Amino acid sequence: MFDKYGREIDYIRISVTDRCNLRCLYCMPEEGVSMVSHEEILSYDEIVTLAEVFASLGIRKIKLTGGEPLVRRDLPWLVKKLKVLPGIEKVTLTTNGLFLKEALGELGEAGIDGINLSLDTLNPEVFAEITRRRGLDKVLEGFYEALKYPEIPLKINCVPLGREDQEVLEIAELARHYPVHVRYIEMMPIGLGRQFRSVGEEELLKQLREKYGTPSPCQEKLGNGPAHYYSFPGFFGKIGFISALSHKFCGSCNRVRLTSQGFLKTCLQYETGTDLRKLLREGASQETLKRAVEQAVRDKPQSHRFGEKDTGEVETHMMSQIGG
Repeated sequence: MFDKYGREIDYIRISVTDRCNLRCLYCMPEEGVSMVSHEEILSYDEIVTLAEVFASLGIRKIKLTGGEPLVRRDLPWLVKKLKVLPGIEKVTLTTNGLFLKEALGELGEAGIDGINLSLDTLNPEVFAEITRRRGLDKVLEGFYEALKYPEIPLKINCVPLGREDQEVLEIAELARHYPVHVRYIEMMPIGLGRQFRSVGEEELLKQLREKYGTPSPCQEKLGNGPAHYYSFPGFFGKIGFISALSHKFCGSCNRVRLTSQGFLKTCLQYETGTDLRKLLREGASQETLKRAVEQAVRDKPQSHRFGEKDTGEVETHMMSQIGG
């Protein structure tokens, strides 16, 4: 499946819920966001039906996100159903880790192909300030439990906020001591993210180089999304960057997103897209759904243009959708 700019779209991020058990400063207001009713959220069966359509059009990789996907019950059941769809090669998950330890066994049995763990600091007090919740101990329990499943690749997503007490280089130590990849995600001027300073890739690379030595660019592909990686001397894992501002990657963007309410967004910045839930619940045929998806993908914007009016209309809790 190609858009009108010739980009092959083979990757979709599917949000299974708008609910989250954290209130990260750059992602949600302290009081949270207005939650929609359960009836407005796609059922698992509806997600599977749409995934069949996506797979028939060339989608090969699925990332399950939220909100926090593990707050939705029976998520391993959905993973298992998606894994057996013809054409689907990988089903992965992004999580904040609070429920990860308890979920890992069933996720492994369901065949999950990888886990991205969001973790912005290793300081318990700073964690509580950033997330407005306590629970770093639970997240780290999930991290160490995940290390017991070497067949499930583990990546850490860290969003630097420009505050010294966040000690983001301490997150890099996880890749130094364990076989995990750490990725730094540039803050994007979306919703609440606008109030934080974006820490660029070059600034972080300079700090990492001073502490760990000269890195070597990694040529191999280590994931489905836009991250690029470096190898540092003595590290078990790699250090990656997802740099939407300083290293704009729109020209090679291969992904679209399905919100928990069934709205297909072809670019994170824009509100434009297609309401697949409406079509689905009106009894649309597979062919009608396919045509709607193909049209939406053909109209995928060529690039994001942060700073323009459209940016302010993006959902405030969408920073969690950026990591690949």
